[in-house]
This record gives sequence, C-alpha cells and structure tokens, in this order.
Amino acid sequence: MSIPPPPGPHQPPAAPGPYQAPGSYGPPYQPWTQGYSPINRPAPVNGVAIAALVLGLLCCIPALGLVLGVIALVQIRRRGERGTAMAVVGAVLSTIGLALWAAALATGAATDLWDGFREGVSVGTDSTLVEGRCYVAPGGMGDGDLYDIDEVPCAGEHDGEVFHTFTMTGGSSFPGRAAVSDAADEACSAHIGEYVMDAWAVTDDVEVFYLGPTEDTWRYGDRSVACVLGGAQEGKGLVGSLRLDATTLDGDQLAFLRAQSAVDDALGEEPEMSPRGDLKARRAWAGEVRGALSAQLTALRGHAWSTGAEGPVAAWLKDLRTARDEWARAAAATDADTFAAHCGKGWESVDADSTVGARRALGLTTTPPKWFGDHGAGERRGGEGGASAGGGLAV
Repeated sequence: MSIPPPPGPHQPPAAPGPYQAPGSYGPPYQPWTQGYSPINRPAPVNGVAIAALVLGLLCCIPALGLVLGVIALVQIRRRGERGTAMAVVGAVLSTIGLALWAAALATGAATDLWDGFREGVSVGTDSTLVEGRCYVAPGGMGDGDLYDIDEVPCAGEHDGEVFHTFTMTGGSSFPGRAAVSDAADEACSAHIGEYVMDAWAVTDDVEVFYLGPTEDTWRYGDRSVACVLGGAQEGKGLVGSLRLDATTLDGDQLAFLRAQSAVDDALGEEPEMSPRGDLKARRAWAGEVRGALSAQLTALRGHAWSTGAEGPVAAWLKDLRTARDEWARAAAATDADTFAAHCGKGWESVDADSTVGARRALGLTTTPPKWFGDHGAGERRGGEGGASAGGGLAV
C-alpha cells in the first residue's frame, strides 16, 4: 500500500475530474441540487409592533396600544427584529387617543356621545320592525317613546302592526320632519291597499302611523321608516291581524276584492266640479268607471265560485252589469240633468245590498264603512285606502 504524500505547496496538481475540462485544476464542478436561498435573510417583523400600530390607528383601546408599543420596542431590541417605526407610531397614536379620551371624560362629551349612540340603536327598533309583525310600546304607538318596544303575537292585543317598511336616502344632513312625513305619507298610502285588500276591514278604530328617524338619529345612520296600523283611540290597542292579502285570502275572496278595488279606484277619481260646472270632466270620469266595471265583469266571467257562494255572487254581478250600463249612459249624457240621473242609478247599483250578501257568502267583513252608500269620492272612499295616513311619530 502506498501512502500519498502530505499536502503542501509542492504537491503536484490533481488529475482532471469527470466534470473538469482538460488542463483545468481545482475541485470538480458539482451540479446544483438545492433550492435558492438568499445569503442575507432580512430580520422578521415584530408581530406586537403590528398590533400596536393597528390599535393606535383605530384609537379604540388606546391604553392597550401604548402598552403593546413599549413591549414591541423591548422585543425588537432584544431579538434584532424589524418594526421599530410601527411600534413608535402605534405608541404615539395611542398616547394621543388617551389624551382625547381624558379630555372627553373631563368635559362630559363621552357621555353625550354614548347617549346619542344609544338613541340611534334604540331607534334601530324601527329598523328591526318587520312587515306583518305586531308590537307593543309604552303608552301605545302615540307615545313616541319606543325604546322598550317588544314584538308580540298579532292574535293577542297589540299597539301596532307593521304593514310596510322602506329606507330613505340622503346625506348626513337631516332633511327635516316635513320631508320624512311626506315620504311616509306617500309610501304608506301606496302600500296599505296591498296589505289590507279589503277596505271595509279598516274601521274607524284603526289609524295609520309611521315611525321614522329624528334629527339626532339621522346622524347615526338611521334611515328606516315603518308604516304601522295602530289603534285610533288613545290607550286602546288592536286584537288580531289586519293582514288581508294573497297570503291570507282564498281564491274567491281575492277575485272579489280585486274587482271591487278596481271599481272603487275608478269611482275615487270623481271630479270636484259638479256636472253643471264641468260636464265634460264628469262624462270622462263616467267613461272610466264604465271601463273599470266592464273589465272586472270580463275577468270574473270565467271564475268558478265555491259551492254556496254562486247565488249571492251572481246577484252582485247582476248589479255590476246594471251599474256598467248606467255609467255608460252617464258618459254619453248631453246635459247635466241627464248625467245626474244616470250617475245616481250607477251609484245605487254599485252600492247595492247584493255587495253585503256576496261578502257574507265569501266570509268577508259585512259591516259597511261609513262611506258606503255616500255618493262622494272623499266621503265614500275615506281617503287613500280608507284610513288616514300621516299620523307621524318620531321615535
């Protein structure tokens, strides 16, 4: 066995390796087998410094942000981590936040702010009011103090039943009570007929209220308005739901009420001027009533009424056909006296006793409202939907 000579400055060059070019010297080239790794890796960012910066920016818990900033500086110095600037900025912002909170407590501003926020959340009760649900409130719906409003079953006694909700739009400036009232009047009047399709069911004991934002709650984002059916008499609530729509009515009831509603809508457009004052306008109105009656008679012609309702409904339809013919003659009248004669007969046929008989057979309210039988748009219809909207309450 031969012993290789010790290494030294006079050691002969090694033979070329398998990856060396002939005539080159040094260790053979090794192929790359590792992933890339930078020589100088940056120090990690301190997590506590990040938390301190976030809390400092939010100013929600300034004391905690200040404490975390100090802890982060100590850890950064000991561990050699990054994040000194974030820790310092977080600590400074937290210090400013502490000073502002101290000033607010000293002047009572913090209490006012919380009171305003609490009021906004309480007014949020009307944002949580849901269509079709009933509620009780201290002193009734007319009290205005709805902080303790509670939902109750509609079958029992309650102060109000929500029939429509909507959200107002607008900037940070409160539009004023009049604007809120106008928006509520328009929306509530337009939707009460959808919720209570039977105008006879809205008696004089029922009034329409609205619950909307005030100037104070508007600042905290309250934009919701609720239309509510409540008791018209102070201290007297309602019992049972007033909802009469497609979710609660059967097919016969829906067909009857849709026909009656369409005719009543046409009758409600009665001009203010008398036939002698504006016969042309009166004739045009009579033509619209005749058209509504004709359309509803056509729509009801193919309806199959339930057993027991055919006879009373047939009598009602017969009176509607008579009314259609009388309104057609009124539309063609050439003088005020002729118009008045046919118009009166048309009203009598529309308001005939057969209406009550059909209602009884269909299981609908049979007590005529005060306007039934009165030949006047305002008296007969009792306003939009048969109830006075706009009894505005600000919560």
